[in-house]
Amino acid sequence: MALPRLTGALRSFSNVTKQDDYSEELDDLMNKRSKLHKQLMSSELTWKKIVKFVEDSLDKKEQQSVNGHLRTILQAAKQIVGAENGQEAIESGAVFLFKTFHMKECVGHDETKAIKQMFGPFPSSSATAACNATCRIAAYFTEEQLTALMRIAEKQNGDDRVFFGKNIVFSFEMHDLDHSEELPINGEAAEQKTISLDYKKFLNNHLEHFQNCYGNNSDCKSLEKVDDSFLWCEVGKFLNESLKGNPGEPATDDLCCTLYEMLASSKSGDELQNELFELLGPEGFELIEKLLQNRSIIVERSLSWPNDYKLQSLQERCKKLAGDNTKPSYGCQVTIQSEQEKLLMKQCRREEKRIARREKRAGEDGESSGEGLICFDPKELRMQREQSLLNARSVPVLGRQREMDFEKIHYPHVYDSQAEAMRTSAFIGGAKMLLPEAIQRENNKMYEEVKIPHSEPMPIGIEEKIVYIKDLDEIGQLVFKGMKKLNRIQSIVFETAYNTNENMLICAPTGAGKTNIAMLTVLHEIRQHVQQGVIKKDEFKIVYVAPMKALAAEMTNYFSKRLEPLGITVKELTGDMQLSKGEILRTQMLVTTPEKWDVVTRKSVGDVALSQLVKLLILDEVHLLHEDRGPVLESLVARTLRQVESTQSMIRILGLSATLPNYLDVATFLHVNPYIGLFYFDGRFRPVPLGQTFIGIKTTNKVQQMNNMDEVCYENVLKQITAGHQVMVFVHARNSTVRTAMALREKAKNNGHICYFLPTQGPDYGQAEKQVQRSRNKQLRELFPDGFSIHHAGMLRQDRSLVENLFSHGHIKVLVCTATLAWGVNLPAHAVIIKGTQIYAAKRGSFVDLGILDVMQIFGRAGRPQFDKFGEGIIITTHDKLSHYLTLLTQQNPIESQFLESLADNLNAEVALGTVTNVEEAVKWISYTYLYVRMRANPLVYGISHKAYQMDPGLEKHREQLVIEVGRKLDKARMIRFEERTGFFSSTDLGRIASHYYIKYNTIETFNEHFDAHKTEGDILAIVSKAEEFEQIKVREEEIEELDALLNNFCELSAPGGVENSYGKINILLQTYISRGEIDSFSLISDSAYVAQNAARIVRALFEVALRKRWPAMTYRLLNLSKVIDKRLWGWTNPLRQFSVLPPSVLTKLEEKNLSVDKMKDMRKDEIGHMLRHVHIGLKVKQCVHQIPSITMEAAIQPITRTVLRVRLNITPDFKWNDQVHGTVGEPWWIWVEDPTNDHIYHSEYFVIQKKQVIAKEAQQLVFTIPIFEPLPSQYYIRAVSDRWLGAESVCIINFQHLILPERHPPHTELLDLQPLPITALGYREYEALYKFTHFNPIQTQIFHTLYHTDCNVLLGAPTGSGKTVAAELAIFRIFNKYPTSKAVYIAPLKALVRERIEDWKVRIEEKLGKKIVELTGDVTPDMRAIAQADLIVTTPEKWDGVSRSWQNRSYVQKVAILIIDEIHLLGDERGPVLEVIVSRTNFISSHTEKPVRVVGLSTALANARDLADWLNINQMGLFNFRPSVRPVPLEVHIQGFPGQHYCPRMASMNKPAFQAIRSHSPAKPVLVFVSSRRQTRLTALELIAFLATEDDPKQWLKMDEREMNDVIVTVRDSNLKLTLAFGIGMHHAGLHERDRKTVEELFVNCKIQVLIATSTLAWGVNFPAHLVIVKGTEFYDGKTRRYVDYPITDVLQMMGRAGRPQFDDQGKAVILVHDIKKDFYKKFLYEPFPVESSLLEVLSDHLNAEIAAGTITSKQDAMDYITWTYFFRRLIMNPSYYNLDDVSHDTMNKFLSNLVERALIDLECSYCIEIGEDNRSIEPLTYGRIASYYYLKHQTVRMFKDRLKPECSVEELLSVLSVSDNFFFILVYITLNFKRHK
Repeated sequence: MALPRLTGALRSFSNVTKQDDYSEELDDLMNKRSKLHKQLMSSELTWKKIVKFVEDSLDKKEQQSVNGHLRTILQAAKQIVGAENGQEAIESGAVFLFKTFHMKECVGHDETKAIKQMFGPFPSSSATAACNATCRIAAYFTEEQLTALMRIAEKQNGDDRVFFGKNIVFSFEMHDLDHSEELPINGEAAEQKTISLDYKKFLNNHLEHFQNCYGNNSDCKSLEKVDDSFLWCEVGKFLNESLKGNPGEPATDDLCCTLYEMLASSKSGDELQNELFELLGPEGFELIEKLLQNRSIIVERSLSWPNDYKLQSLQERCKKLAGDNTKPSYGCQVTIQSEQEKLLMKQCRREEKRIARREKRAGEDGESSGEGLICFDPKELRMQREQSLLNARSVPVLGRQREMDFEKIHYPHVYDSQAEAMRTSAFIGGAKMLLPEAIQRENNKMYEEVKIPHSEPMPIGIEEKIVYIKDLDEIGQLVFKGMKKLNRIQSIVFETAYNTNENMLICAPTGAGKTNIAMLTVLHEIRQHVQQGVIKKDEFKIVYVAPMKALAAEMTNYFSKRLEPLGITVKELTGDMQLSKGEILRTQMLVTTPEKWDVVTRKSVGDVALSQLVKLLILDEVHLLHEDRGPVLESLVARTLRQVESTQSMIRILGLSATLPNYLDVATFLHVNPYIGLFYFDGRFRPVPLGQTFIGIKTTNKVQQMNNMDEVCYENVLKQITAGHQVMVFVHARNSTVRTAMALREKAKNNGHICYFLPTQGPDYGQAEKQVQRSRNKQLRELFPDGFSIHHAGMLRQDRSLVENLFSHGHIKVLVCTATLAWGVNLPAHAVIIKGTQIYAAKRGSFVDLGILDVMQIFGRAGRPQFDKFGEGIIITTHDKLSHYLTLLTQQNPIESQFLESLADNLNAEVALGTVTNVEEAVKWISYTYLYVRMRANPLVYGISHKAYQMDPGLEKHREQLVIEVGRKLDKARMIRFEERTGFFSSTDLGRIASHYYIKYNTIETFNEHFDAHKTEGDILAIVSKAEEFEQIKVREEEIEELDALLNNFCELSAPGGVENSYGKINILLQTYISRGEIDSFSLISDSAYVAQNAARIVRALFEVALRKRWPAMTYRLLNLSKVIDKRLWGWTNPLRQFSVLPPSVLTKLEEKNLSVDKMKDMRKDEIGHMLRHVHIGLKVKQCVHQIPSITMEAAIQPITRTVLRVRLNITPDFKWNDQVHGTVGEPWWIWVEDPTNDHIYHSEYFVIQKKQVIAKEAQQLVFTIPIFEPLPSQYYIRAVSDRWLGAESVCIINFQHLILPERHPPHTELLDLQPLPITALGYREYEALYKFTHFNPIQTQIFHTLYHTDCNVLLGAPTGSGKTVAAELAIFRIFNKYPTSKAVYIAPLKALVRERIEDWKVRIEEKLGKKIVELTGDVTPDMRAIAQADLIVTTPEKWDGVSRSWQNRSYVQKVAILIIDEIHLLGDERGPVLEVIVSRTNFISSHTEKPVRVVGLSTALANARDLADWLNINQMGLFNFRPSVRPVPLEVHIQGFPGQHYCPRMASMNKPAFQAIRSHSPAKPVLVFVSSRRQTRLTALELIAFLATEDDPKQWLKMDEREMNDVIVTVRDSNLKLTLAFGIGMHHAGLHERDRKTVEELFVNCKIQVLIATSTLAWGVNFPAHLVIVKGTEFYDGKTRRYVDYPITDVLQMMGRAGRPQFDDQGKAVILVHDIKKDFYKKFLYEPFPVESSLLEVLSDHLNAEIAAGTITSKQDAMDYITWTYFFRRLIMNPSYYNLDDVSHDTMNKFLSNLVERALIDLECSYCIEIGEDNRSIEPLTYGRIASYYYLKHQTVRMFKDRLKPECSVEELLSVLSVSDNFFFILVYITLNFKRHK
């Protein structure tokens, strides 16, 4: 549809313009305004002109001295005017001084008076200085020159200038359609001068022009001739001329009709002139002039027009209206809805009838037709038209068609009088706006004033019921204690807030009690978590987001007090108030700021628990959406809403806001149902109605402006005071408070009004006076007796409280304060005045307009609920800002979204979080923002053309475009990786750091450009200063001197850029901040605070970047620098400066004496006291020295291979803990291993030393691996640096001098290219029948002969899944064939594996071959007979060890002919020693019985297979060690690193990547996910279901009919499993019931469910291969050491081995998700085999004891021999450094082993297990030793039992003994009974 045409006047301020020229019109207006401003400026004397005048008139030399004097004048002006008012004001003040003094010698009475009148009280010294300087300058010039200079000023300074529109008087008549109430027209009588429009003048100017245009135009008659077609002709011309070719213009006749009606009305020429100007706009000047001059003629002529013409025009209009329905017709700025057509039609018909009647009559009576005309009265028409306009007035002006439909919907809880109210229209400060009706205005030379009177309160509705607290439930009554009832607004929302879960948006005026509405929703939430009268506090969190820290603090206090009776904890979480993780978890309600909560949820994965426990999110002041902090709110809400959808959890959102115009958009954005949750209350609901006054000061001269403001401010204050009210005056700088208060007092004294201000002499006045006189604040004492006072954040807390107190008691009449008072303290007054709206914003680095939020907050303080009928808010601003504040406060501007500016940062945050992983998701994410809501409502503002919007109403394309552009930008900055082809985003370290530290995209680009490994501290500060966070900070002329001084006094490092550049300024401020320098200038103070706050964060981020890039020197520098900024101490100062308890004098002495912390640690307190010449301070210093955190580190290194070292680092705290200094949690440290020669960090981690560890001096052990390179470097450093304390660090050197690297590993066995062997090679029919395949695989083919046809020992190393079980079976079949009477033993490391083998072999070997099989494990112990008869024993290492210990007494042990050990590489594990012992014992037995026992070892691919083979007596023939890559199904491995110190959050951040891995690698084939615990199986499954829920087909992983699955689910016991199975996800862990486990296994093996999530034991226990294996995290929680430790590498290999199903897949996939610091380690060992070392050393004594008890060892020599049988001995020779052996010479070796044996035997002797003979050689076993061996106990346990068990122990005591025993895992009570028997 074409848009309707509007007149110029309307067009320039509306948004219905021609689309393409959208921006031009605005710019045009701005240009015109700035031109006008410039013109005014150029007509005055300005400072620049004076400077130029000096430059032009004098030579260089003179200029210098004059410039000095000019600077003096500026300085004086600064003192007089006040620095906080900005440079412009100071300069114009200087001009004023110059003008005042240029002809004077000294400061006379008149001058003083002039200055005082202009600036109020001023320091006389400044005036004198200015006067002297001016005199000196004047001396250089002649009087004529000076007069000429002044004349510039006076030339146009007379008041002969006429402001445009000055004499236009506002007419209200046209709007006042209802004649019932006439409004007075302000100032009408006084100022009504008529303007003569000189018609001839115009003619002469434009005649030629017109003739050129219209010379050949037949329509246009001669200009002078005015006849009936004159109007027609002129209008046509005007339309052609002014509105060339714009579509949809009002046609000529339409406009004629309107104009005619206006001309025919009874208004005076002046009024008409205004109306016509509004209708036709500036282009219509000439036309207006002509119409007015020829008004009477036009009206007369047209009255004598032939009759039917009028009818014709009416008919045409009707036709037109009927035909062109879509356009409403435009009259005098009021839209007529097309419903009004009927009226016109009626009128038309009436007209026709009337004419017909008249004609009839004329025919009969022959009357003249002239009389008949009286019936057609323009006034009557006008009346009818007004009637239609009245109907139309409820319709918003310029409403677009779509919005019209909105308005018609009536929402139940929207009380919006303005949508229905009458508005009058007026030009305010040159801008068009609609204002309420009863408005009063005044416009004089000095200012323009608009008064909006207070509204009448809303009448109480029928349904409204006030809610009384006594009617609430118990919880409500507890919380609202002391309140009688809720107020109206609270009562209206009560039902929805307190009893439903609906999202809500509440728009209500400030002070309407929104906090209690929040409280209602909080209570609703709490009531949902009450069970049996107990509140379940750990089930929910409530988050309250407040826009300012001050407000957050106030809210925290309020909610804490109210919720205390319920025992709910409320804590503040802001930049000032950090909470530890534990504190957050213990808190039920958090009050926070948007930025803080954004950071918390950005890491939220972190506190999964946290973000998922949030059940209620309260957003205060939602109308902030259109300020620069709006995007933060948008990203919060979008994140929350997406979480609600993905996790299907209920998070209720409550938005609280001031009244805003487009509440529907905001409701849509918050997902509020407008019929239930949208509440809108307008001003009528204020507890105290508010009258608002807006005053715009007209002058542009800064000094004059300030003077006028003071003047107007005083008038208003006086008005209120005389009426007996108190007033608060808000100014915007601390020192302005004093200045304004003094000025007001001065004015009162001069005008003799001071009597009104004096405090009332009440009874308690004397008391108050005493309190004030006690105050240290001079101004306070001085101002109080006159009834004035001041209040700002720079005052002491007690002074502020005093002022607040005195004001509320009425002793202070006028309080001048800054805006902090409005935010932080609830202190109302009858009237508030905002004086000036320019406020200095450090963030912008300049003066900005006072934010609407502040204005509302300040106005909210107007009116005291108990005493006043109404309050008054007055805002005094400049004329050009008047319309700005008017529109804001009468809510005329819809709030728009600012999200586009920070789209890059927010997208990066979502990618880093893992919630957005591709373009499609990003597009979806944008649809949750307010930006999206507004883009659809108002596409033009966001650069979307009308056409584009019509083509793409969902804006899919546009959003995609946005995302791709931003994606490219981020990719370029290396913050994310963006593959355009697939549209995938993946986060990088840089992006994550930017997200966590809230760093802007541009800053990261700066880092990328300037940051490298070799920067000094100075360079770093220079880089930080260039960050985008500071880009708004500008250098101002007046600061340069002070900055110079700061640079010289406080800057320790150079500041590139110097004082002239903004980045130089930032650098100087930052260094001054660190040096704790004093700053005077007001703007510099706030800049400095802003810089310090941000720099700390940026340096932290740089530190993380350097750490990730592995630059040691840089990392160290940055960590120190970030502490330097935090502590405000340079690194070279004495670390004791961090203690506030030490006086500065002492610290200075310490630095002079050069006493380091280490020196002082060794000195006594009195020595320190003497050195400092201050005896008593010694003790304090000594205490502080010991409180500086310090640690000692010891590192032990073990080479694993020639390229990898394992480091065990023991860290012992060495300082005294003090809660005041260290807090109550722990001290965080960073630790890293650096290679000084290559300048590289090989490993880094963050760890916390807990308070209890410090107090107990308990050591902590860190274990990690680092690479080494040959030739060996001389040394590495391990550096530990405190995260918080300067000077707290420690270094430990790793020396490689004595390191012996292990031998190189022999090569792997090559896989030969053989013909696959058919199974017929077995030569037995019954064996062949056992296999489903026809040929052996290549590995089996290659080893077949050795296993099946020889008796030699075999070691087979091959990757998991290559068919090793078949190899075991071949060896067993050989025994069955050759030695039918002997036994075979198969040892598997886990019970689960034993079970699996038993189940398989029971069927195949027992049933089909008829051989007996026995299971021998901790769970199953068959009787002796069964074992004696068995052919095959399947068992676990421990069990077999226990059985074979007494081999002499057990004949069946001696009958074993083959020992098959599966997974023999577990030798290196903690259970490895058992295997060692078994093998050693087997070899020992066979040497005794002279019956050879064959040993077959099966393992994964090994690095040091040769050693293992030597130990197993295997010659070259029996050793098969294939490489890891020789898999039956090739494997593709992906390793991804995840950051994060804490385990649970890290696991949570892996969920999304795991889900994506399944989608990309194995969308339809089976997937195994390995996690570390039962809890993780559940959490992972639920997260995967949440991701599925957002897919098109959430049940895509279920591969069977849902009905069938339901039948299965019925049989399942575990409730979580029931849920997950429905989605095709199985869970498998030891906690499941046996039957559930079987069910899951069956479903998975048969591919009925696609995903199985299992604990790591499954990798060993059950052989289910899958196409994709995901290892989610490689640590598990170790109960013994109470921390997370890594899986053995063998386990990870085992899990990976499950990937790839030999029958179905041509390749397997493994995705391994690890902690990022371990990524390199896994990269290395997953591809090259891991060497197996022995862990016998730790448990040597227990195994010796067993052999002694069994009688195999009887002397120390036997023990030595025994050790030489072990695998440990082999490895000791090969890798001595691993076992702390320095060299491998014979003697050292002997010594080393003798010591080992000695130590072990002494341990055993202490545990009463053995007795060493007299000769110190022989060894005797004792009873306790035998018990230990028999029951498989550790010797320490036996010792403890012997010491603690008494004959008279009670059961409880027995239990306590048991529970502290070392092996409580394996113990059964009967041991204890046995023990008693022995005793």
